[in-house]
Amino acid sequence: MNFLIMLIVGGIAGWLASMVMRTDGQQGVILNVIVGIIGGFLGGFLLPMVGLSFGGWIGYLVTALIGAIVLLAIVNLFRRGRVR
Repeated sequence: MNFLIMLIVGGIAGWLASMVMRTDGQQGVILNVIVGIIGGFLGGFLLPMVGLSFGGWIGYLVTALIGAIVLLAIVNLFRRGRVR
């Protein structure tokens, strides 16, 4: 059940990050879920290093959203040469 919740929260975070970074039209639902899950791991690794930590499923969503935005910014930087 925890894996299913992680997929749902990751999908929502990936979709929200793609809306924030204006890349929603370029990627589909599967890529949004993948970006959200990888962003969750990235955010879970980076945010405690700067002294931030969130709890609960809303905290996981915020963490995954921040990580997914950072991940999309890095991808856009390498793909287009600018963050956008």
